[in-house]
Formats: sequence, C-alpha cells, structure tokens
Amino acid sequence: MSLMNTLSISASGLDAQRARLQALAENLANAETTRTPGGGPYLRKDVVFESTALPASSFQDVFASAMDGAQMGVAVREVREDPQAVEMRYQPGHPDADAKGYVAYPSIQPAEEMVNLQGAARAYEANIAVMSATKDMVRRSLELFRA
Repeated sequence: MSLMNTLSISASGLDAQRARLQALAENLANAETTRTPGGGPYLRKDVVFESTALPASSFQDVFASAMDGAQMGVAVREVREDPQAVEMRYQPGHPDADAKGYVAYPSIQPAEEMVNLQGAARAYEANIAVMSATKDMVRRSLELFRA
C-alpha cells in the first residue's frame, strides 16, 4: 500500500464523517420540529457507511488488492430516515395538534445525538491524525532522497 493510498483512505473517512456530523447536527437542530415541507414531524436521519474495497474472502486477498493499488476506503451508502415511531405529546393548543389534541414530535434524544456527535468528531480527528502522520512520512522520505 502506498502512502498516497493511505491519504486516499483517510480522505474518504473524512468525507464520510463530515456527512455523519452534518446529519447529527441536523437532527439536533430539528429535535422539536413538528411540521416539515413534506408534512408531519422531522424524521431523524442515520448515515450508513460502506466499504469501497472490493469484497475479498481472506486477509491475503485484501492484502494483495491493497498492494496492487486497489481503491480502498469508506463511503456513504445512504442517508436514511429512522423508521422509529414519532413521539406523541398531548398539547391541545398547539397548531399541529390532531383532533384528539396530540402533536407528533420527532423521536430524537439529544443526549444520544451528542454522544454520536462526539464519536463522529473523534473519528474525524483520527483521520486527520493519519493524514498528518502520512504527510510527515512523505516529507521525511523526500529529505532522505536529498541527502
């Protein structure tokens, strides 16, 4: 695996975590949104990742494809809406209340979203650390060639 492949893998990780951070921030911002342009409450979004490496049956296959320069990394497969039911709250005076006085709210737990946000931020930072270490290796390699 070349150093450029390492940078490519880290860049794909950064892009994937950026999409996750964006979805988590959107979830937090819309935790109390009861009406969307599509009708109904905001639905929580989950980002689903997938590997961009070719499927392999063994470690040797993965290693061989990496040595051949096969493109590896992670990508966002989809951003899906959480199928979990909405939370119904009794608020008869609310403009979005149904005939029985209940309002449908998004099923978003701010504490859970904050924990997920911290995890995504740590993963983003880890990818930046790998890119920085790779950059230092490239720089040191070039210095060796100059000497």
